[in-house]
Amino acid sequence: MSATDPSRQHLKRVLGRRDLVLLFVVAVFNLNVVPSIAANGGVTVWLWIISLLLFFWPQGIAVIELAHRYPGEGGVYLWAKEVFGDFHGFLSGWCYWTNNMLYVPTVMLYFAGVSVFVFGPGHQALADNKVFALGSALILLALLTAVNIVGLGVGKWINNLGAVGTFIAAAVLIGLGGVDWLRFGTTLSAAEFHIPADPRFVLNSFGVICFGLVGLELASIMGDEIQEPRRTLPGAVAWGGVISGVLYVGATLTLLVAVGKKDISVLQGIVQAVSHMAGEVGVLWIVAPFALLLSLSIAGIGSAWMGGSARIPFVAGLDSYMPVWLGKIHPRYATPYAALIVQMVVSALLVVLNALGGGGVQETFQKLLSLAVVLQLVPFLYMFGALLKIAWNEPVSLGHYSRRTLFAAGVSGLVTTTLGIALVFFPAQQITSLWSYEIWMVGGTVLFIGLAAFFFFVYGRRKAALTIATGV
Repeated sequence: MSATDPSRQHLKRVLGRRDLVLLFVVAVFNLNVVPSIAANGGVTVWLWIISLLLFFWPQGIAVIELAHRYPGEGGVYLWAKEVFGDFHGFLSGWCYWTNNMLYVPTVMLYFAGVSVFVFGPGHQALADNKVFALGSALILLALLTAVNIVGLGVGKWINNLGAVGTFIAAAVLIGLGGVDWLRFGTTLSAAEFHIPADPRFVLNSFGVICFGLVGLELASIMGDEIQEPRRTLPGAVAWGGVISGVLYVGATLTLLVAVGKKDISVLQGIVQAVSHMAGEVGVLWIVAPFALLLSLSIAGIGSAWMGGSARIPFVAGLDSYMPVWLGKIHPRYATPYAALIVQMVVSALLVVLNALGGGGVQETFQKLLSLAVVLQLVPFLYMFGALLKIAWNEPVSLGHYSRRTLFAAGVSGLVTTTLGIALVFFPAQQITSLWSYEIWMVGGTVLFIGLAAFFFFVYGRRKAALTIATGV
């Protein structure tokens, strides 16, 4: 019996179109990745535009097409499984889940870097204090896990509140940037938008940009919790995508105008820019409430990704490719509580181990983010590959788009995703040791994929033995 069997589903349909649009915005538009990208200069604006055209829109087409053909809980896990077979489905879902074990800690560290501005001037140095950063990250991680265990009916309000905080924070950032530019001009020159003589750091940012644009698939992972998904999803994808793309380009330009690439901090860049512009415009009082709103936004991002990605081991547990207790649903709240708790524990361990392993908080952030990019993009290789296979073999009448559209989106997305994975192995400028970075990246990638193979084949044999014994 599979995870998509209706008799096995007891999750509640609580997500409407408004919830989905807000979920897409809070999941896709992540202000925490903007500073690390903008620090590479104006050339990243062109990379945003290229990625929006060649990766983001094909992603939207893939999500709508695959969710239409294969509705149900599991998203990237279910799609790869249906198109390419069980192992590929498990590997896709595994990479999606384990990526979030790495990504969610970066969100928690970013929260620590931003929240210090709420306390007023003189506290910014706390962001580089490992004790404060680790303590804040672990407390928020535990809190968001508890909220998601209570259920999406409650957890979605943190996502929605985070989306509202994102809207307001982005509007304040971009609005102040416009006022500051009109009144004082900028030192940003046309040369900033040219490819630099040494493009190594810019290469890394392309993979992070692709990573920043994922998230449209998140709702489909919770397919059995969406109200009328076939009618609700396409419009929500379109609105969420347009809003997120505009906000990303606007936020990057504002950071470059206000701060300049040489002075941007990957953890505090957004509030740093607002503080600088507010001081020039004469509204310095706005910094603390802005930091509070941005902190809410970050909490919403963490909640959205924790809640969504935990559905992967839940479905894998139901399919017996991971321990079956991961497929347990909370008797009171009807949520995959076991998967959420495991995700929290592993994320917490990764934060602590990276911090104890040496390097500053910003370098820890960047290393976790880079490996998360690799794992996050692996499921997209399957998504775009699935579009190509469907365009080649499957009846178009069963889907949403024409064969030509599916083929174009599949080729564009597959090439861009492959390039994004390869380029993130180039170190970002915050990395102090090239060799330790490459060992971390290559070793981490091999380790997580190796663990996927271990779980699949060990528990796959158990599943086969159970099937033979029960005749089911």
